[in-house]
Amino acid sequence: MVIVSVIYPASEGARFDVDYYLKTHIPMVRALAKDSVLREVKVLRGSSAPGGGAPAYSMMALLSIDSAAAFEQLLERHGAEIIGDIPNFTNVEPIIQINDVLM
Repeated sequence: MVIVSVIYPASEGARFDVDYYLKTHIPMVRALAKDSVLREVKVLRGSSAPGGGAPAYSMMALLSIDSAAAFEQLLERHGAEIIGDIPNFTNVEPIIQINDVLM
């Protein structure tokens, strides 16, 4: 099992359509990834930093997938469609990282 994090850095002038992201983009990813053994999706919105400062990231999606190979296959098959949808909800380039689950 791996957790793929898709992180959108907070920045001045950033645009992020949360409604589109939750109602269109995430359901599309779920539908396209069902054959890639997508187990769970969690979506988090940054609210603040410790002490009340601004969050470093505005949004974050955590995708639980069976393996890094399954994620790579998802990108090979549907990456153009998934990545191509990003401008529909944000002007921020996401950081994508594959994480091993230790605990």
